[in-house]
Amino acid sequence: MNLVRYGLIGFGAWGKHHADAITKAHNAELIGIAAHSQATASDASQAYPDAFVTTDYHALLARDDLDVIDVVVPSYLHHEVATAVLQSGKHLLLEKPMGIDLDQCDSMIASAEKHDRLLCVGHELRLSSMWGKVKEMIEDGFIGTPQYCLVELSRNPYRQGAGGWRYDINRVGNWILEEPIHFFDLARWYLESAGMPQSVYATANSRDPERPELQDNFSAIMHFAGDAYAVVSQTLSAFEHHQTAKVTGSKGALWASWSGAMDRTRHPTFKLRAFDGNEVVDVPIEKPTGELFELEDQIVRVAEAIQTGRPLHCTAQDGRWSVAMCLAASASVASGAKEMIDQG
Repeated sequence: MNLVRYGLIGFGAWGKHHADAITKAHNAELIGIAAHSQATASDASQAYPDAFVTTDYHALLARDDLDVIDVVVPSYLHHEVATAVLQSGKHLLLEKPMGIDLDQCDSMIASAEKHDRLLCVGHELRLSSMWGKVKEMIEDGFIGTPQYCLVELSRNPYRQGAGGWRYDINRVGNWILEEPIHFFDLARWYLESAGMPQSVYATANSRDPERPELQDNFSAIMHFAGDAYAVVSQTLSAFEHHQTAKVTGSKGALWASWSGAMDRTRHPTFKLRAFDGNEVVDVPIEKPTGELFELEDQIVRVAEAIQTGRPLHCTAQDGRWSVAMCLAASASVASGAKEMIDQG
């Protein structure tokens, strides 16, 4: 089967990892790169001398030798760039968050449907050998009826991003859309059998009085249609990168943990423990897990969707749900009250 031809928009710190993942994929090839500046374009040309490189992403989209565009740009540019990709007739892999408001998400969904293109949102944790194993065991009935989920992260502060965009509230939207969005997605995924998320109560604070709108510490309780609920919590005032997911049900429990010196390490420690109501066992995880590994799997998975019609691991509707949960949580932080989640 022919290789799926990727174009990449964005060659910053994370975009470079995307480029590397595309070149490693057995079913894909990197044809072109659109970089933000002449300096990053020069870096791209040196790293990938056979690729077409430009600083004008429209020039990349004008090419007729591309199947899918991987978009890795700051959040506030997602809607503009994604819309242009879909209008050009290419499939789209879009980094999270899908958009910084729900109107943007709905517009992109409509555009993908109009042009009959795939739109995959980059919630790559769903492809993890460990976080995915948790989902598999839940669906197999290991814990019985899922009732409670905790997804928690303790880490060092965020990177500034190109031009400091991640520390600019007008460009980032809010920090809940940055990393907690992954945890809201996992919580909804794990408790899928409980129905749709209905409401959320959240609180947060900032360690820097000069930027109170950017919350370093954040916690939320999200209720589902039944009596199930999830807790999502994060601190950026800690050290290294330590993530935990705990899911309990009517007859058992799962506890997954991941630690690394930083988020983008290829040498993490991780463990999944399971309790069936009688005994605790360690669940073997044969393949390393971490966002660099999941990114590589994501590139392959999107290519498979184009080649064979295999379902996407994270659809545009999933991406919209993630944004809706985060925006409701942000509204709750501001109001100090429980907020309802937009059902779409």
